[in-house]
Amino acid sequence: MYNGLIAIWKESGMTSHDVVFQLRKIFAMKKIGHTGTLDPDVEGVLLVCLGQGTKLVDYLMDGRKLYQGEVTLGIATDTQDASGQVIDQKPIQVAIGDSLIDRVLSGFNGWIDQEAPLYSAVKVNGKKLYEYARAGIEVDPPIRSVWVDYFKRTGPSIYNPNQRTQCFNFEVSCGKGTYVRTLAVDAGKKLAYPAHMSKLERLATGGFNKDQSWSLDQLRVLKEEGRLDQAVIPLEVAVANLPRYDLSSEQAQEVQNGVLLEKDYFDILPDPYLALFEEDRLLAIYQVHPKKTDYLKPYKMFPKEEG
Repeated sequence: MYNGLIAIWKESGMTSHDVVFQLRKIFAMKKIGHTGTLDPDVEGVLLVCLGQGTKLVDYLMDGRKLYQGEVTLGIATDTQDASGQVIDQKPIQVAIGDSLIDRVLSGFNGWIDQEAPLYSAVKVNGKKLYEYARAGIEVDPPIRSVWVDYFKRTGPSIYNPNQRTQCFNFEVSCGKGTYVRTLAVDAGKKLAYPAHMSKLERLATGGFNKDQSWSLDQLRVLKEEGRLDQAVIPLEVAVANLPRYDLSSEQAQEVQNGVLLEKDYFDILPDPYLALFEEDRLLAIYQVHPKKTDYLKPYKMFPKEEG
């Protein structure tokens, strides 16, 4: 039984569920789950939780994501990416200045309202939006607030005089629930042109990057060599960004029983969580009690008997 995380480099053409299915065979265990869907056409880092690590899914989904990709101006598709059908075109007669593109992109920094793409897994009345779209049923996509650290151009834009389109590479760092393809479309609207996201890679998520990731083929080799454990990120590393408190053995016993703890018990407070350790082993993650605000309550428990 493995407990922890693994950073997978998901190849284009695979769904996140496909990755989990393959990992269940490689690790010979069922308790495996990913920390957020990555579109089939997108390559990138997919964090997958193993064993007790599955208790960290919600926490890891809240982590920052880093992407690089390409926006194409002048053409829009129904899926907002290169896999969809063209639904709008507007020839670009004169190349758009990079300084104007930069000003538009900087306007997406911070909290923004974003309309969910029609081809997405966001649910309306119990059904996913893409199910409505495929059935030709019109619905109003929900609008939600998402956080963008930055959305910036990473190279000179390229104007294609034959196709009357213009492309530019970008990088975006963002929070949970942000649709990067919608950023591309909305940037195009600000520039008065239809647009779509023509390429995308996820370089990092939840604090783990491409250099820390493994392909499925690499994992199969590790399994043959009896070294699968080398790819597993321990729970303790997964929560390294949280405030940490080291417990005495007496305190650890109380925590393992799931008791409420007074804030005064600690010299450090949750932000919003607090990782509790005994002898470098993660025992629990606590948070401020929503009603008894002078107390901390268990958020996730990692009992020894399951380790």
